[in-house]
Amino acid sequence: MWRYLGPLIGVLALGAIFAVTLARIGTGELDVREIPSPLIGKPAPQFELPSVQDENERISTAALAGRPWVLNVWGTWCPGCRQEHDTLLRISSDSVVPIIGLNWKDERSLAMQWLTQLGNPYTKVAFDPEGDVAIDWGVYGSPETFLVSAEGIVIAKHIGPMTEQIWREKFLPLLAEKSGGGA
Repeated sequence: MWRYLGPLIGVLALGAIFAVTLARIGTGELDVREIPSPLIGKPAPQFELPSVQDENERISTAALAGRPWVLNVWGTWCPGCRQEHDTLLRISSDSVVPIIGLNWKDERSLAMQWLTQLGNPYTKVAFDPEGDVAIDWGVYGSPETFLVSAEGIVIAKHIGPMTEQIWREKFLPLLAEKSGGGA
């Protein structure tokens, strides 16, 4: 009997942890979209990828140095990406900061069709069909959006569709703070 007591206590403890976590998510105390990224405060992972629109054009983080920018990871297969698309178009029209798209694990033709039909909120769109760059950025789902400072430091990450509220309350204040008050 004693040999079963240890595993039983372990299962009960894990169950209790699981129940408490679910309860915190249910009450809004814990937001799974706010999982901290190990990249926050660190240099943005460097990449150079072909463009979705022109496979001979290269898009690189080096070309973005000296100004803040946003990286938005998306795919045509992603319902949340469709949900956030109009918000990204509005944010882009304000021209506060360039939005770089990272088309993740997708087909180039479908991505081009998407941008033609729905509009293109991106300054540039990098093509990452195998997902190697997304892995470097710690992406495990889509959409995910990162804010990078002019110094090339990741200062924010949002998991899930971008909304006007998240942009106004989380990203814009960080842009203003990092640029000395004027975003």
